[in-house]
Amino acid sequence: MRIHLRRTGGFSGLVLNATVDTESLPPVDARDLHTMVEAAKFFDLPSKVGTSALGADRFSYVLTIEAEGRSHTVEMGEGAVPEGLSPLVRRLMVLARTARRPS
Repeated sequence: MRIHLRRTGGFSGLVLNATVDTESLPPVDARDLHTMVEAAKFFDLPSKVGTSALGADRFSYVLTIEAEGRSHTVEMGEGAVPEGLSPLVRRLMVLARTARRPS
């Protein structure tokens, strides 16, 4: 499974990207991500998730997952991340920040 998360916006218009191929992860981490995707029913979500909470310094997310021959993308605002998807978004944000740190 390939997962790509792009977060844009915020106070200074930052862009943060995270791309994960579960094939390259330790088995326990790959299993955790698969479980999060299944728990969120990701492939059943609409392609756009709206929110009534708007703001110039809010973040926007675009999450794309490719698995088992299918691909799905969900765009959502910071205040519209579905509750079941929040753990996956948080995990991907940690992975993105870790990847950006110098060695």
